[in-house]
Amino acid sequence: MEALNLPRPAWMTEEHVMLEEQARRFIADEYAPHLDQWHEKGMYPREVWTKAGAAGLLCATMPEEYGGAGGTFAHEAIINREYSLGGFDDFGAPLHSGIVAPYILHYGTEEQKKRWLPKLASGEMVGAIAMTEPGTGSDLQGVRTKAEKSGNGYILNGAKTFITNGQHANLIVVVAKTDPKQGAKGVSLFVLETDDAPGFRRGRKLKKLGMDSADTSELFFDDVKLPAESLLGTEEGQGFYQLMKELPQERLIVAIHAVAMMERALALTVDYVKQRKAFGKAIIEFQNTQFELAAVKTDATIAKVFLDHCIGLHVEGKLDTVTASMAKYRLTDTLGTILDRCLQLFGGYGFMDEYPISRLYRDARVLRIYAGTNEIMKMLIARSL
Repeated sequence: MEALNLPRPAWMTEEHVMLEEQARRFIADEYAPHLDQWHEKGMYPREVWTKAGAAGLLCATMPEEYGGAGGTFAHEAIINREYSLGGFDDFGAPLHSGIVAPYILHYGTEEQKKRWLPKLASGEMVGAIAMTEPGTGSDLQGVRTKAEKSGNGYILNGAKTFITNGQHANLIVVVAKTDPKQGAKGVSLFVLETDDAPGFRRGRKLKKLGMDSADTSELFFDDVKLPAESLLGTEEGQGFYQLMKELPQERLIVAIHAVAMMERALALTVDYVKQRKAFGKAIIEFQNTQFELAAVKTDATIAKVFLDHCIGLHVEGKLDTVTASMAKYRLTDTLGTILDRCLQLFGGYGFMDEYPISRLYRDARVLRIYAGTNEIMKMLIARSL
């Protein structure tokens, strides 16, 4: 699905092309035939994770000594794009591989890396990060979940919501206050293994506007006992710093999905308007259709060029928070505009759930909200002026 006819970006090598082809075949064979069923059921099965792990599509950037593929973010970007091009936007692997695993790699002790990363890479463990709380969204300093010292460990109490992978996850990075008086300096990250963790419980799988089969959930922690080694790293109070350092990559991951969804929407719409007839001719023959799709292709092309630039910067370790925020804000906003135009060209059928453009339209809306709302992105950009 190469709807934009762009040359390969400079960061993409032959190795990346092979990975792209491998991922595309795997997703087409193993996932695509079941997407409608999972959509109707409202959940994809747990085995999806172990299949992805066996295919080498989890934790591509993790070092080989910890079970990963030893790649760069370019490998991660290619895999994530293929998930969305293949229609599996609901899959929580980009968060698992590109957000949860890097927290452990960058801030965990050697023992923590050896304990958890191989299991994340194989899919034996599914990762989640529990930041958002009821009443506390983008304000991470305002979290109320607490981890209080108790003997050699901690007692964890609190509630989280909107947690991606919440129903499947058995390894959860929890944002908690270890010293409520210290504001940002009182935030720490804890890694909870949920199996046999008394006091931990999953709430409902949340019913959403889109992303129907994604297991977005509530989580509750009632006097959960954590050993000292559950603290990510060796020092309390490092959580806010750790969160801020990883946010540019999280926002770039969202931008990757936005552009892949644009590409998919354009391809679906071009195919539809060539086949659908009205007033005795194909819809593509009407000038309005041509003008609308010309605008869509132009906007999507500009978006992908900027995205590839950002990926290249990130591979070189040069992507800053402001540029990542620009990518997340602008590309998700552009996606909304593109999908509105594409759905309109489907007419009444675009409003029907069985048409992929309808699901794309719904699924895309959350991209402007999670990983920091686009309003927060504008605030971050404005500070650079």
